[in-house]
Amino acid sequence: MTDFGPLGPVETEAARYIAELARGELAPPIEEVPPAGPARHAGPTALAEPVPFGPPEPATAVAPALPAPRRPGVVLTGGPPPGAAAVETRDACAWFGDHLVLEDVNLTMPTGQVTALIGPSGCGKSTFLRLLNRMHELVPGASLAGEVLLDGEDVYRYGMRAQQVRLRIGMVFQKPNPFPAMTVRDNVLSGLKLARIRCSDPNALVEQSLQRASLWREVRDRLGDPGGGLSGGQQQRLCIARALAVQPNVLLMDEPCSALDPTSTRRIEETIAELRDVVTVIIVTHNMQQAHRVSDRCAFFLAAENEPGRVIEWGSTTKMFEDPDDERTLAYVEGRFG
Repeated sequence: MTDFGPLGPVETEAARYIAELARGELAPPIEEVPPAGPARHAGPTALAEPVPFGPPEPATAVAPALPAPRRPGVVLTGGPPPGAAAVETRDACAWFGDHLVLEDVNLTMPTGQVTALIGPSGCGKSTFLRLLNRMHELVPGASLAGEVLLDGEDVYRYGMRAQQVRLRIGMVFQKPNPFPAMTVRDNVLSGLKLARIRCSDPNALVEQSLQRASLWREVRDRLGDPGGGLSGGQQQRLCIARALAVQPNVLLMDEPCSALDPTSTRRIEETIAELRDVVTVIIVTHNMQQAHRVSDRCAFFLAAENEPGRVIEWGSTTKMFEDPDDERTLAYVEGRFG
């Protein structure tokens, strides 16, 4: 069982930095990285242009093709490795002081899929979510046991910094929390400033992140306006764009639609559906219809009276809702309790 002590100097510095951002005291602008030239290494492998074999085609056989317009992609330096990642927990347990709140959770959340965590209030879903990106340790007296693996690597291993984990595993909270004094643009880029990630084209990154969060069309002419001036649904999508800007491998969402109207909820769900191609999504929700609509897999948590939360059943969403193995799962998804 791991017992977390007081915040270290890095965490203290981060907290102070966030406080400055909230007051509108912006950090220096992001350093722009010049785009890599053709002679520079641009990624894990440099692919040469294909070389044609055999005699050339007659000039009259094929009409000459016009070159496609090429726009250099956004390049981040100092950020997470590219692509979605799988998350796995082995015998994960969590305590608050001496109180065991979560026991022996063994789950696999596959790459590029949406996993929904469902169950009644108080069964440990949100605590489990915070175990995944090491936010549980920020609670005084909190402790844990077991393993949390990100693409096979334990995020709690010795030498692994919490900030490094949280860059790779982003989070969107239940209540929208943009920095109200910062502009929409600076809200999107704030994660990069905090983590000191350099970007080749900040403007393109802002557009890309807002498009992925289904917000670009609504705010493209308001990038200089305060983020606090947006509607509740827009603020939540702005927080999603902020999380996506650092290009994480996993995105955690803790009841992101609980305080939103049906229209905003639908847009968030559309965003989640589009994100599964670029990031692994793990979402906590009490809305069974939403879990059925947006997720590929479900995990059902339940806690008996005076007992810690446990995973009762997990598997494909279709099976969990139509033919679960445990009678309690069927009773919950049908709304007979909880």
